[in-house]
Amino acid sequence: MELVQCTKCLLDTTAPTITFDKEGKCNYCVYFETLEESVLKVPIDRKKEKLLSILDEIKKNSKKNEYDCIIGLSGGVDSSYLCYMAKQWNLRPLLVHFDNGWNTEHAVKNIENITKILNYDLITYVLNWEEFKDLQRSYFKSNVLDLEMPTDQLIGAALYEIAYKKKIKYILSGHNLETEAINPVGWTCKIKDDYENLKDIHQQFGSIKIRTLPKLSIYRKYIYEVVFGIQQIILLNYIPYNKAEVKQTIIDKIGWTDYGWKHFESIFTRFYQGYILPNKANIDKRKMHLSNLVMSHQITKAEAVKEMEKESYPMSMQLEDREYVMKKLDFDEEFMTGFLSNKPIAHENYKTNQQLKIRILMFLLKSVLYIPVRILRFVGVLTKPIQNN
Repeated sequence: MELVQCTKCLLDTTAPTITFDKEGKCNYCVYFETLEESVLKVPIDRKKEKLLSILDEIKKNSKKNEYDCIIGLSGGVDSSYLCYMAKQWNLRPLLVHFDNGWNTEHAVKNIENITKILNYDLITYVLNWEEFKDLQRSYFKSNVLDLEMPTDQLIGAALYEIAYKKKIKYILSGHNLETEAINPVGWTCKIKDDYENLKDIHQQFGSIKIRTLPKLSIYRKYIYEVVFGIQQIILLNYIPYNKAEVKQTIIDKIGWTDYGWKHFESIFTRFYQGYILPNKANIDKRKMHLSNLVMSHQITKAEAVKEMEKESYPMSMQLEDREYVMKKLDFDEEFMTGFLSNKPIAHENYKTNQQLKIRILMFLLKSVLYIPVRILRFVGVLTKPIQNN
């Protein structure tokens, strides 16, 4: 079948749910343009007013605590810039780095520079490697596409766990619409924090019991957020976010080192995005990342096309990473070759938190807590959530 590309961005028919209008513009560009009108083009003074209001609420509700927020720090662009901006906003964040055994030297150095130069406290949440290794192996064996789901989910679980223990109400997210709004359906798991999905995959394909890894079931997350008032806050959408300018700022101000493509601060992520996805599923996430920059007018489509002509990362490094990942996860060549040749299985083939039993239990939990929570918020025992739209 002939490959058809969007007339505005780099996405094409390798994205399974892509559609085109009569002008050849894809549905993801239409979605971005809707966001642009409703969010990104909001006048800067209105954004600033909203940002200052949110910052005031965070500080007011956290003045008795040692820290007023948590930031998950990977050493990548977005989280590093968020740490820098937190300093400009006079916030008192606790930084949390999630060490799953796959850090690059660049990431480690960036984290060291940030904590030292900005004078922040840092907790490094180190996973039990044998347990996490078994979880990652189970995902390979299950043949689902999103091999990053365990890391993404456990990061969230760790942040909520630490926020609860430290009595911190706010988790700041480095997410931003200007560079991350476009994300084709079918290229990742639809529900990243689906603990039922993770649990079922591990029960079917894992070989050891998980005892120490952080857990974030749908019920536990609801309790964290509703009863204990822990809230995720996105602040980068209230300020201009130009990728090139952001990189230069953190290079100049906090000694940040560039590592190449988005999320390549992790060896596993680099191998997954730069090698596994293209070879197993014909997915090149650079199309998504660059399309966001094109649609937010940070680069032209011609510049994006030129970037795509380059290797995702050097072939010699791809082969080194392949050997390293196989050795670290105890996979032989036969397994990896077979894994790459097999068509991915949908995550929905395994249990999910959308099962009827889960939804009924969740409905009952919400019903039981509805009135007590509102009473406690009314009398000031529980903090009312910040409206962060």
